[in-house]
Amino acid sequence: MKIVFFGTPHFAAEILRFLVEKAVPICAVVTQPDRPQGRSLLLTASPVKRVAQTHLASIPLFQPEKASHPQFLEELSALQADLYLVIAYGQILSQKLLDIPPLGCINVHASLLPLYRGAAPIQRVLMAGEKKTGVAIQKMVKQLDAGDVIASSETSIPEEMNCAELEKALCESTKPLLLDVLSLFEKGIPPGLAQNHEKATYASKISPEEGEIKWDEPSEKIHNLVRAFSPKPGAWCWVLGKKIKILRTTFSREGGGKPGELLSRKEGIIACGEGTLRLLQIQSEGKRVMSWSEWICGMPQHISF
Repeated sequence: MKIVFFGTPHFAAEILRFLVEKAVPICAVVTQPDRPQGRSLLLTASPVKRVAQTHLASIPLFQPEKASHPQFLEELSALQADLYLVIAYGQILSQKLLDIPPLGCINVHASLLPLYRGAAPIQRVLMAGEKKTGVAIQKMVKQLDAGDVIASSETSIPEEMNCAELEKALCESTKPLLLDVLSLFEKGIPPGLAQNHEKATYASKISPEEGEIKWDEPSEKIHNLVRAFSPKPGAWCWVLGKKIKILRTTFSREGGGKPGELLSRKEGIIACGEGTLRLLQIQSEGKRVMSWSEWICGMPQHISF
């Protein structure tokens, strides 16, 4: 069985690295074009491209601007692959592309479908304060994340877990699950369970603007925002006219005060609309991440958020 791998970010790169270690027959890799990043806007390869160049240098690597372009579809067809595996690729795939491989296309999605379909399931489950999530491996169809689910795995979400930590946990649970699913395809197209579309929810792409902390909201909601945006792009607020990122917190439903008021300089406790938030890690613009105790040392005696 020959497989074409589609993916772009770190999550997909870690799965690709694992598949290489397990000698899964990847015959080509497709990822997004190099994009400008950072203040210098230097063209930067995707994590998947870097893994492919290191471990799969002898196979084709494609970076189409549009995966629906006829020339790219011809190049894919010429590979005569049996199955396409898609993990956070970042482009909508056309029906013409989905119809090319005889075994179809499968997608690893980081939620328990039909919940949190869309671009940002990991961030959105954290923002919603969910206690569990998971990964689902689905047969791809034209409609977004609506295909039959071949297999899924559930993961609990501790109250303090942030986005990077949840992504790592989901990545680890994906690895054995995906190997099992790929072994099923060795015998043909496995059955899948149809999703209940009436229960579908959507996880739209996050924007940095959504990360602004509003201190008049409940402390638990702010805590969930912080961990959903940690470590990147970071939940943020203004202090003394400067933008700072809050990267790790704990919360209490008890306590009060004026929203944004610093209730304890020693412990970093801030009053919210309901309850209080304790700040553990902070990053000022252009500075490294600091603990609250480090950061507050450089601040005036009386500050508010």
